[in-house]
Amino acid sequence: MKNVYSNIIDAIGNTPLIRMNRVVGETPHTFWAKVEYFNPGGSVKDRIAVEILDQAEKKGLLKPGGTIVEATSGNTGLGLAMVAAVRGYRCIFVMPDKISEEKRAILRAYGAEVIITPSAVELEDPRSYWSVTKRLTEETPNSFCTNQYHNPDNPHRHYHSTGPEIWQQTDGKTDVFVAGAGTGGTISGVGRYLKEKNKDTKIVLADPVGSVLCDVYKHQKIVIPPKPYKVEGVGEDMGPESPLFPKNIHFNVVDQAISIDDKTAFQMTRKIISQEGLCVGPSSGMALAAAMEYSKSLTKPSQIVVLFPDGGRAYMSKVFNDQWMKENGLL
Repeated sequence: MKNVYSNIIDAIGNTPLIRMNRVVGETPHTFWAKVEYFNPGGSVKDRIAVEILDQAEKKGLLKPGGTIVEATSGNTGLGLAMVAAVRGYRCIFVMPDKISEEKRAILRAYGAEVIITPSAVELEDPRSYWSVTKRLTEETPNSFCTNQYHNPDNPHRHYHSTGPEIWQQTDGKTDVFVAGAGTGGTISGVGRYLKEKNKDTKIVLADPVGSVLCDVYKHQKIVIPPKPYKVEGVGEDMGPESPLFPKNIHFNVVDQAISIDDKTAFQMTRKIISQEGLCVGPSSGMALAAAMEYSKSLTKPSQIVVLFPDGGRAYMSKVFNDQWMKENGLL
């Protein structure tokens, strides 16, 4: 039997590669979207959720009846909650207050406890997502913090699944791969795999204006101070000198970093759904905008693969809400 699974976890991966046509306009290049909302939990984070929990179980870090604790912008939490529902674990997720109501609601639907923390506080503040996650892990018996920002199982999963899928789907003709970075696992794992298959493949980091990752890539330090931005799940507001800077961002596989402002990202997201029929989230719009910008520097027709991390239904109150868009100067 084909496409028959013993449980929902087995349906993770093997997402489609879909050509972009109208939204990219007249171009000598071919743009492909790796559409990760086809994963059962709705995002690329399903991949790392099952990998991290598999490895934790093997190492005895997560025991039957245990509690999973994670700081998440929503998608990793959703993947973890899905796996936890199948395997019988409890979940506690700590989220910044800018996260959409839809994401909070779906996590609670899976049975998770959701803790909302203020985003405009220092990491050392006891109210910060980092401080609260650390405290809950220490206080909760039989708990395991998945630690997606530093856990090497994160990029490992993308090296062994997402990267090979893209290579096979393009018949080994991937010239450029573009993705955002939150934890860094996707771009680091996929980038490493594609570089090993063809050292000339270019890996491009898409970053929101307000994040410091472009600065850190180009200057190894923060030049322009971080500022708030609306795109969820990508970017960083601390430099490499911080012990909390994600260890899973491997800049050695990155060839270029491009900053995209919120207005461009959100408007591109709307164009993707209206012109391509793909209902994606704002980080996908940001990534495609960066890919189109990078393509201007290419001297020959190229195959460009852009990773679309999640679907747009988790952002209906934001990117597809005219009032919210106008109030935030994005429309």
